[in-house]
Amino acid sequence: MFGFKKRDPAAKLRRDYERLMAEAVDLQRRGDIKGFAEKTREAADLEDRIAKLEAAGPS
Repeated sequence: MFGFKKRDPAAKLRRDYERLMAEAVDLQRRGDIKGFAEKTREAADLEDRIAKLEAAGPS
């Protein structure tokens, strides 16, 4: 009955993904390639978690 009030579990992960990618771009611009690679890896891990949640479908 109150399904419309349920939060999307992937929404926070998407926001975190966008934040990590923005940080990665900033690190790359400053020349910190090692930091860029780490942030990009973290973002890729989040992207995998998002894909798994979306593949599972609505609860």
